[in-house]
Amino acid sequence: MNDTIAAIATPLADGAISIIRISGEHAISIVNTLFTKNLEQCEANTIHYGYIMNPDTQEPVDEVLVSLFRAPKSFTAEDTVEINCHGGPYVTKTILTLLLSKGARMARAGEFTQRAFLHGRIDLTQAEAVMDLIKANDKAKARMAINGIRGSVAKLLEPLINELLDMIANIEVNIDYPEYDDVEQIRSDILLPKVNDWLTRIDDMIKKAESGAIMKEGIQTAIIGKPNVGKSSLLNAMLEEEKAIVTDVAGTTRDIVEGSIYLAGVTLHLIDTAGIRDSEDVIEQIGIEKSKAAIEQAQLILLVLDGGNPLDDNDRELLEMTSDKDRLIVYNKCDLIKKRSQHEKGIFISAKNQDIDELLQALKKRYEQHTAVLSEPMLNNERQIGLIKMARSHMASAQQALLDGIQIDLVEIDMQAAYQSLKEILGEYHRDDLLDTLFANFCLGK
Repeated sequence: MNDTIAAIATPLADGAISIIRISGEHAISIVNTLFTKNLEQCEANTIHYGYIMNPDTQEPVDEVLVSLFRAPKSFTAEDTVEINCHGGPYVTKTILTLLLSKGARMARAGEFTQRAFLHGRIDLTQAEAVMDLIKANDKAKARMAINGIRGSVAKLLEPLINELLDMIANIEVNIDYPEYDDVEQIRSDILLPKVNDWLTRIDDMIKKAESGAIMKEGIQTAIIGKPNVGKSSLLNAMLEEEKAIVTDVAGTTRDIVEGSIYLAGVTLHLIDTAGIRDSEDVIEQIGIEKSKAAIEQAQLILLVLDGGNPLDDNDRELLEMTSDKDRLIVYNKCDLIKKRSQHEKGIFISAKNQDIDELLQALKKRYEQHTAVLSEPMLNNERQIGLIKMARSHMASAQQALLDGIQIDLVEIDMQAAYQSLKEILGEYHRDDLLDTLFANFCLGK
């Protein structure tokens, strides 16, 4: 934390502009040794035109704009300088090398954001949201990340933390000062309604967070069915490309074929599986085993049936195999169906003719509830969701202890554990090894 760090903050490739970022106690003085203007005399939050000079040859390296930020009003809360130079690997790397030769250290991945967190400018959820925004590849993910950067998670958790702290404080006052008449005596019948209300609110928060996770990570969607029902044709129709080989020969697909589509705010990760049937072909058997594994791992099953023919034993076996899964039953080859009423309730398509609108509309309707949560604050990743579930588990233990008539001072132990889990979400209680792992996933210069 005492080092002055530097890194290239833009992709190292040909382009119009590159940015080299330097932060730390000596950031301004180091850049001063290379820049044609004295930054020590410049005001904070200003931009200055000049040249980066090679101190050995006294020749200009590049014509640049230098942005100056003084502590604590910078991203890292340290003195920070950003050099905007012409794009291109040679010039950019030359300037970085000169900065390093003057005393700066090469920044580790994510170290700028880590310093912003450790200096208290942002909490841990905001730091994670920075990385989420960098990685966002659609509007929904970008919106969730922006909410996180604005501190939505902290605002969401603060009421729960404060109420939990009040309960803990009241218990401790009763334990430490039982003789005071003006202190409310905390009993199980007084505390239990507060715990119940707290758990109800946290359950709602977890439900929204899991919807948010679906929006962020996407839905693992397996397309299954017996051979030659049109699974690969459906995959191609949904992706609008010839991703999978389609023939009239049963068992053409012998391995997993994958692709993704973005639909109504939700990404579906589609998996076209080998047709499930009894087969003597060793290679096809391997594909069928992979198909069965995909069924187990999938969050949504698209069970494709041949709408032009009655159900057979293979179809009934697949219906039974997926009965406990979240699924949509899809009757393909609807152009061959004379009466839809002869089939059980399902969705009718013709993948070969690209007629899949009924399926797309059903998928949009299925996940529109998840898109509704985007405008609300929510937890944004598995770490945060895992910790809030841990907090809930501790409070559920406290609830049961109250119902069982356990002494109040013992109930407080579970409440303290719940409080610690919530504070860990924000990084106000943390382990150094956890932080190192989190920030190691960031890019250099961030």
